[in-house]
Amino acid sequence: MPAGPQLVLASASPRRRDLLAQAGRVPDLILIPDIDETPVRGETPEAHALRLAREKADQVARCPESRGAFILAADTVVACGRRILPKAEDEDTARTCLRLLSGRRHRVIGGVAALAPGARARTRTCVTTVAFKRLTDKEIECYIASGEWHGKAGGYAIQGRAAVFVRFINGSYSNVVGLPLYETERLLESIGCRRPCPGDGA
Repeated sequence: MPAGPQLVLASASPRRRDLLAQAGRVPDLILIPDIDETPVRGETPEAHALRLAREKADQVARCPESRGAFILAADTVVACGRRILPKAEDEDTARTCLRLLSGRRHRVIGGVAALAPGARARTRTCVTTVAFKRLTDKEIECYIASGEWHGKAGGYAIQGRAAVFVRFINGSYSNVVGLPLYETERLLESIGCRRPCPGDGA
């Protein structure tokens, strides 16, 4: 790798990696944080997303491999009112989430944290409103059978089969996928992490 600070992505999500690449940023290193994602009692969905993003960034910043690097971390929360929906790790959880979202509007909150070498993390939030059509039992079971829900906040992936459930979206689409690109770019620029230009070094 070339000398100087590099961009480290603190995430296990391939969707975040792909979204960054779409925006012209390819992380030099990906480190997976290991934090407790249990909501704190009374914590709002916005505060929860921001706290987790900040904790991920701070943990990865302490790794020897990331010394001298810019760090980027994010967390995505799906919320109905003040209720934070879990990441679906089993079929029953995914089924419960889809039934709750059926015929209703919900919010997808993206918390993003970025820090420059030796600095404290800066953060931003992005909120997208998504409305689902009323789902039939058959639609829910077909989606469960697809397996796309696994590990997804709220039990669905908008970039996959669940796209046909969405009758309305207001706000950032990339936020629902996993990383709000506009907010992320502004945040990285604010800490001095320059986006590579295709003509650099030519």
